[in-house]
Amino acid sequence: MTDRQNKILQAIVEQYAEVASPVGSSLLAKVFNVSSATIRAEMAELERKGYIDQPHTSAGRIPTDKGYRYYVNHLNETDSNTSNRAEKAIATRATGVPEMAIRNTVDTLVELTHNLGLATIGDQLYMSGLSNLFGQPEFMNSGQVREVASLLDNLEPWLKEAALNEPLSVYIGQENPIGRSAGCTLIVSKFSSSYSDHSYIGVLGPTRQSYRDVMSLVSRAGKALEESMYA
Repeated sequence: MTDRQNKILQAIVEQYAEVASPVGSSLLAKVFNVSSATIRAEMAELERKGYIDQPHTSAGRIPTDKGYRYYVNHLNETDSNTSNRAEKAIATRATGVPEMAIRNTVDTLVELTHNLGLATIGDQLYMSGLSNLFGQPEFMNSGQVREVASLLDNLEPWLKEAALNEPLSVYIGQENPIGRSAGCTLIVSKFSSSYSDHSYIGVLGPTRQSYRDVMSLVSRAGKALEESMYA
C-alpha cells in the first residue's frame, strides 16, 4: 500500500466512524488537496485490494473488516486523542470494593465510548449499555439484532474458555470467534484481580467506531483496575 493510499484509508475509517455514512471522493479531494479523479483512482485500488467497499446505494466507500484490521495494526499508542479528563474518570471509578470498582469502570467505559461495556466478575459477566449497542444505525434491522443477541448469549462461556494472552485483544467483524455475522467489534483488556489472573474488561460495538480512542480507553481501564486492586 502506498503512503497516500494508507492515509486515504485512514481518513475513510475515521470519517465513517464519525458520520456513519459512506465517504465520497469529493470530501477526500478537499482533505488531500488533489482532484476527485485522483481520489477515485486510489479508492478503486483500495477496493480492488479489499480494504474498502462500495454499498450499492451510494457512491461513497466504507471500510471492510480487512481495512479496519490494517488500520488497527498500524496505530501507534501515541495516536490516541483521549483526554486527561476521560483517563482521570476511569482512574477515579476504578477504586474501592473490587466488584463495585469493576462495575463502575464498565459504566464509565459505556459513557465514554457509547458502546456496550462488559467485564468478568468472578464467574459472572457484567454488561451495561445494551441500549447504546442497539441504538446504532447498523443494528436497525431484526436480522442483525438476532445476530448480535446470539453473540451476547455466547460471550460469557467464550470468555471463560478463551484465556486471552494479549493485554489488549481486538476482534473485528468476521474475526470474532462467536457472532461472525453480527458486524461487531469486541475490544477486551486482560487484568489481574482478586477473582482471577484472567479477568477481562472491554466493550462491544459496531465495526464502525473510533478505534484509536476506544482501544486506549479499554487498555487504560484494565490497567487502572489492576493498579487499584494491587495498590
